Amino acid sequence: MFSGNDCRSRTSTKPALCETEAAELVDRVFGLKVSWIRPLPSYDDQNFHVCVSGNKGATKGADEYVLKITNAEDSQEPELIEAQTQAMMFLRTEGFPSATPYLTKHGNIMSLEPEAPGPGHKQYMVRLLTYLPGTPVAKVTANAQLFYEIGRLAASMDKALSEKFHHPSVKSLHRGQFIWNLANVPLLDQYLSALGQNKYRQVVEQVIEQFKGKVIPKLSSFRPCVNHGDLNDHNILVDSSSASQENPQYRVSGILDFSDMSYGYYVFEVAIAIMYMMIESPDPLSVGGHVLAGFESVVPLTAEERDALFLLVSGRFSQSLVVAAHTAQLYPENREYLMITAKTGWKHLMTMFEVGQEAVEKTWFETARTYTNHAPARQVDGCCGT
Repeated sequence: MFSGNDCRSRTSTKPALCETEAAELVDRVFGLKVSWIRPLPSYDDQNFHVCVSGNKGATKGADEYVLKITNAEDSQEPELIEAQTQAMMFLRTEGFPSATPYLTKHGNIMSLEPEAPGPGHKQYMVRLLTYLPGTPVAKVTANAQLFYEIGRLAASMDKALSEKFHHPSVKSLHRGQFIWNLANVPLLDQYLSALGQNKYRQVVEQVIEQFKGKVIPKLSSFRPCVNHGDLNDHNILVDSSSASQENPQYRVSGILDFSDMSYGYYVFEVAIAIMYMMIESPDPLSVGGHVLAGFESVVPLTAEERDALFLLVSGRFSQSLVVAAHTAQLYPENREYLMITAKTGWKHLMTMFEVGQEAVEKTWFETARTYTNHAPARQVDGCCGT
């Protein structure tokens, strides 16, 4: 993902390897023979689902991977990519269902590879990550139990990273102008032209101005932590631990895409999770209370953090919708994937502002309050660590 001042220069930084080239890359860098390979959707990196054969070093059944080829811009920050990868490895040891890297032939967790032989070509950071089973939240009919689990997952993960993750590369997660950090909602000003002149732009401008006046001055009162930063409905995989189709009980089986990690605040993570869980819900305004209840079962919010929640959720909607519109202009061939959130996102953001902050917060907080004495039974088998 890009920072606030380099968005316009990224039209040619996304990798564009064909399947044959990607398979050759797996062989050359990791020493694995590809049985089959297929592309996976991505924002500005390139991902492939890879099945390998004759892998003597893999454990039984561990023959599927994700080949992740980082865009040329982010590949220039190896320490940042190392921090993201080390965080994934750390979380795995803590019981979270995150991927781990398959080492290169030289024993490294990643490798900087040229686009093509010879000087002057772009270079991409390449990793081969374990393939995680499960179904994206976007493809299941989510219920209150799942929203609660995701809220608890978000808090547990941030807490573990902030209290126990001490790798030297972690300092690279201070990403001042990173557009996806919620503190940087005001940076959206420079991309508003992608929206044209319409009611959507007017609402985003309102979000930005209120964010500047009501959220930015309060940041120092929020509790800092390391954020995953992108717990969206495509980055969380689940499976059902219940045979009941009427009331399935979901378990988180995978956490994907750590490329938006950065230092932020606990309240940022819950706001981001609420926003993305609203996307697929037929009753989006009710979602926040369930996610909040799960989050607060691990990390209760302070009064100042709760007061900012409405604008933080609105801010993340604005980030996602504005950046997607802008990036779709840069990568029209990837427009369908880039505009996934826009299919329902604009409607949900507009509804939030039509209903108003007071009424929306009342719904969230009253729903969360009902969990005080009736919290769902904790999942102990690989959802949220210890």
